[in-house]
Amino acid sequence: MNDSNRPGSTDQSSDPSSDPPQGPEFQTNQPEALSPLAQAAPETIATKSEKTDPSTVPGWERATLEKLAFASLNEQKATRRWKTFVRLSWLAFFIFLIWFALHRGTPANNVAAPHTAVVEIKGEIAAGADASAEFVNAALTAAFEDEGAKAVVLLINSPGGSPVQAGMMNDEILRLKAKHKKPVYAVVEETCASAAYYIAVAADKIYVDKASVVGSIGVLMDGFGFTGLMDKLGVERRLVTAGENKGFLDPFSPQSDKQRVFAQTMLDQIHQQFITVVKAGRGKRLKETPEMFSGLFWSGQQAVELGLADQLGGLEYVAREVVKAEEIIDYTRRDNVAERLAKKFGAAMGEGAIKAFKSIPAIR
Repeated sequence: MNDSNRPGSTDQSSDPSSDPPQGPEFQTNQPEALSPLAQAAPETIATKSEKTDPSTVPGWERATLEKLAFASLNEQKATRRWKTFVRLSWLAFFIFLIWFALHRGTPANNVAAPHTAVVEIKGEIAAGADASAEFVNAALTAAFEDEGAKAVVLLINSPGGSPVQAGMMNDEILRLKAKHKKPVYAVVEETCASAAYYIAVAADKIYVDKASVVGSIGVLMDGFGFTGLMDKLGVERRLVTAGENKGFLDPFSPQSDKQRVFAQTMLDQIHQQFITVVKAGRGKRLKETPEMFSGLFWSGQQAVELGLADQLGGLEYVAREVVKAEEIIDYTRRDNVAERLAKKFGAAMGEGAIKAFKSIPAIR
């Protein structure tokens, strides 16, 4: 029996809407239902676009100006802080330099343990140099006043220099020896010539290496003369002086016989002072020869044979065998870093002053 003929029954096959979807041919023309979030999206997007556009916000101009003003103030504060930091750093640096300059590298006095005190005399002997009377005499004073120092050793390596500076050191060594009753020894490394030997003869004994250079007991005054060359080139020297002999050492002016005799007399006098100091310091140990005070120099071995030195030996030998105090303490006073910087700064300032006053007549 066919069920479709039953009362109340419905023929499903005849209702197309009741058929189930058939694969990919299934389509619908009815609008889909939107979720609440999707429905609200356009409004949300519109609201966000309005918020990102400053021109839609009331008073946006004032807010922008305030932001710019605060940014400028913050930048100014950062700049002021940086400037303050830099200034404080420079101030701390200069305070450190001043402190360092006032605390030199000289060892403290009153070292209790017995030791050998050493003072170096190295390089050119001149005012303002490390081997100047100012530095060396200060170091000598500290060494002699130290109760632990059993003797003072002059460690010398110098070709010479100023006879004035050498004379001041020689006098101070003799004074300190007499006052403190301590022996003084000179130890020569490479060279002990001219003014350096002037200082060494103040010591009780002089020790040298067999190859050291010792002597050069003489005085010189050097310079150049360009008068002949100037005549050939047709160059005229225009030197104006007040005083007949004011410019007699000028290299571009001729030197008269009278001026040459005057200079030679002065050099002979200084040379004689040098000879007197050497004879007083070495005494009967000198085996004087005609060439001894002629300005010649000798090896350390020859110097011992001539009595210009006493014995071969170095610093350690003298400390160990002669002084009997092997510990060596250096009392040498030198320019520290702060002083070198200060001198360079002063030299730069002085150069500007010299240029400014170069054209002003002066007594020289």
